[in-house]
Amino acid sequence: MRKVYEELTSAFRRNGGYLSRASYRRIVKKYTTLFEDEDTLFILLQASGYPIVEEGDRYCLETYFRPYKEQKYCVIDIETNGSKPESAQVIEVGAVMVQNGKIIDRFESFVSSTFLPEYISKITGIVPEDLVNAPSALEVLTQLRAFLDDAIFVAHNVNFDYGFLNHSFDRFGLGTIGNQKLCSIDLARRTIESERYGLAYLSDSLELGEHIQHRAFSDALVTSKLLELTFQKLPLYVNSTDELLRFSFSSRKERTVKKSESPKAL
Repeated sequence: MRKVYEELTSAFRRNGGYLSRASYRRIVKKYTTLFEDEDTLFILLQASGYPIVEEGDRYCLETYFRPYKEQKYCVIDIETNGSKPESAQVIEVGAVMVQNGKIIDRFESFVSSTFLPEYISKITGIVPEDLVNAPSALEVLTQLRAFLDDAIFVAHNVNFDYGFLNHSFDRFGLGTIGNQKLCSIDLARRTIESERYGLAYLSDSLELGEHIQHRAFSDALVTSKLLELTFQKLPLYVNSTDELLRFSFSSRKERTVKKSESPKAL
């Protein structure tokens, strides 16, 4: 499904946020099977969190038009008992839902596990007793999937959290993650001058509040504060959610060109 998300997003961006049914059909036809027709794949795309909707005889990428301030952002952090999702699992999840600069919902939970390496316990402060009677991985991940909905998936070093959870969701039959993602490290590097961009360093240097390092909810909460600070420093040409996402991985040359082209910059 990852290739479907990427190809659709690229096509939407080339066509002003819209795709005709014919264009949509050409793309998804590459990925349909005997058990999935085009309409079924559309339902799966929405269920996965990909922000696609039907508008009459065409399809629309909602984030292409939605102002970034009005967008929902699910800021997530996970703690795991190993670095590879193939041989490890999530042991704690923390998530904060942010919209219009305010926290509108939150989610946190330990995850049941009988395996907790000593070095992980030393780093996180999590002890075996925290995990013994915790909800199962399936229960927590199912709740997290519902909590995430179609919000933008935000994390500090997002590829790790996104990739680990994506593998975990798929492993438990919850499908892949179709939500668009935003890395707070990438965004911070383009909006904030700092010697380092690790979360602990930024939290301390920017005075983002009390922070318990390597605890999921605390890390997610601090990341949400960092996200809001970066929003305050965005260039004037960034207005939509899609423009924000593209800005987050843009090159210095691209940003210079955009700034010079923007009427607001004149």
